Amino acid sequence: MNRPQLSSALALIAGIIFTCQAAHAEFKQPHATGIETYGYAWNSPDQDMNRALAHKADAGKGEAAYKVCKGCHKPDGAGLAEADYPQLAGQHASVIIKQMMDIRAGRRDNPRMYPFSGEWIVSAEEIADIAAYLNQLPFPTTNGKGNGYNLPRGKALYLKDCASCHGKTGEGDAKKFYPMVAGQHFSYLKRETRESRDHGRRNASPEMVKVLKNYSDADVEAVSDYMSRLNIVR
Repeated sequence: MNRPQLSSALALIAGIIFTCQAAHAEFKQPHATGIETYGYAWNSPDQDMNRALAHKADAGKGEAAYKVCKGCHKPDGAGLAEADYPQLAGQHASVIIKQMMDIRAGRRDNPRMYPFSGEWIVSAEEIADIAAYLNQLPFPTTNGKGNGYNLPRGKALYLKDCASCHGKTGEGDAKKFYPMVAGQHFSYLKRETRESRDHGRRNASPEMVKVLKNYSDADVEAVSDYMSRLNIVR
């Protein structure tokens, strides 16, 4: 990347962060119970989530509604590795719906995202439309990756602990709300895996948290790097 391109990229990221901070100051995210609560059920749907899942989604309408998301996740759904914004293109619609509803209800703490997922911005049906639109976008292959220094360790950990839910090639499981991890930005995977391990991601699967509890930071980095390099042919 040359100097003008770098300056433009930094300016874009700064603008996005400023916009999100301004929105955060205006809208306070609710705080619902999560993994820290006894009896927490990871995939327990709520009324809004049921409406979104039952809605006959329209990807065309989703493209129009996606305009509120483009600033952070980019028009092609590729996200921004430098700002830890995940790439969403090709992700399971059910996963996108669940995560947006968890943020909206306060089960997943994300004050930057909350102002853009509230019912005053998008309805449950529009969330389903957005999810359908993102799901059919071309799967990106230029995502951010790690340094590649410990991929054998990452592969061993992934196959032992992660593949049973996220799939051997990182394809996830739409019916069980397990996200596709293949091709996701390394920086985002590392952050979310570490937060899940440390109970910072309150809507995480208890089974995953149990698996991750003995992971070192080096293990988290290795498995995140390996996942970022998985690829799915669609």
